[in-house]
Amino acid sequence: MSAQGPILYAHRGAASELPENTLAAFERGLAAGAGALEMDLHMTADGHIVVSHDPSGARMCGVDSEIRRATLAEVKRWDAGFGFVAGDGSRPHAGCGHTIPTLGEVLDAFPAVRLNVDLKQVRPAMAREAVAVIRRHGAEARVTLASFRLAPLLTARRLGYRGPTALSQIEVALLLYTPMALFRRLPLTGQCVQIPTHARGLVLACREIIDKCHSLGLRVDFWTINDPAEAKRLLALGADGIMTDDPAAIAPVFGQ
Repeated sequence: MSAQGPILYAHRGAASELPENTLAAFERGLAAGAGALEMDLHMTADGHIVVSHDPSGARMCGVDSEIRRATLAEVKRWDAGFGFVAGDGSRPHAGCGHTIPTLGEVLDAFPAVRLNVDLKQVRPAMAREAVAVIRRHGAEARVTLASFRLAPLLTARRLGYRGPTALSQIEVALLLYTPMALFRRLPLTGQCVQIPTHARGLVLACREIIDKCHSLGLRVDFWTINDPAEAKRLLALGADGIMTDDPAAIAPVFGQ
C-alpha cells in the first residue's frame, strides 16, 4: 500500500447525490470524506478541455450534440443537472444552474486537491491541450492522467509530463499476462494501475495481482466501488485507492 495511505476518490464527484462531473458534485464528494476527485475529459470544437464522461450531451444534458463539434459557449448553455434521475424518476436538479465545467475551472476551484483525469476523447486528439491546461495551473504533481487507450498517455509522456500516469488497457493486459522478469524490461513509465474487481471472467481484486503491482512500484486503484463491505475487503488486500460514486458511504471504511 502507498506510504501515504489509501486514497478515496469521488468518482465523477458524489455522483450518487448530485449531477456527475459538476462542481457541486466534486465539492460534495470532498465534504463527504473523499481525498481526491476522479473525472473524465473531452475537448470542444474550439479547443477547450471540459469535464464530461460522455462524448455528447444527450444523457446528462438532454442535448444530442457531440462536445467535439460544439463550442465552449454552446456547451456552457447545456443543463448538466438534467441527467440526474432520482429514485422516483424525477429530475430534481434540472434547471438549477449546473453546467459542464472546464478542467481549468476545476483546478481553480480545488487548488490543493488531487485529481485523476480520464482522457476520453481520441479524435481530435486532446492530450496535448490537457497537459497544457494542467501546466498553466502548476498542477502536474497533483493530477494523474489516465485513459483506456495508450495513444493519449504516450503523447503526455513524450511531452515530459511530470505528474503520474496510469497504465492503459493494453499495458494492464501486458502486466497481467507477462512474466515479471520480462515485464520489467518493457518501456512502460506509468505509475498506477486502475482496474475493476473483475474483467472478462478474470478476478483482478486478488492479493497476487496487487502484490505484483506493488513489487513493480505501481499503486493499485479499484473502480467503481459503492459497497462498504467490498471497499473494506479491497483495502485489506492492499488496495491503494477506491473510486466510488458514494463517498459518504465509503468514507467511514477509511476511518476504521
